Amino acid sequence: MSRNGLYAIIAILLVVLVGFGIYTYQEQSRPGLEVRVDDGGISIDGNG
Repeated sequence: MSRNGLYAIIAILLVVLVGFGIYTYQEQSRPGLEVRVDDGGISIDGNG
């Protein structure tokens, strides 16, 4: 394998890694609503 091919593979992996990081950050920071029903009653928690 030539150096250009190796550099291309490394570049593709970096792009995928950065894209996954951005996607994960956006999913974690998305406003959401959590509803729990347990022995203590109904609990609603929202982070948005």
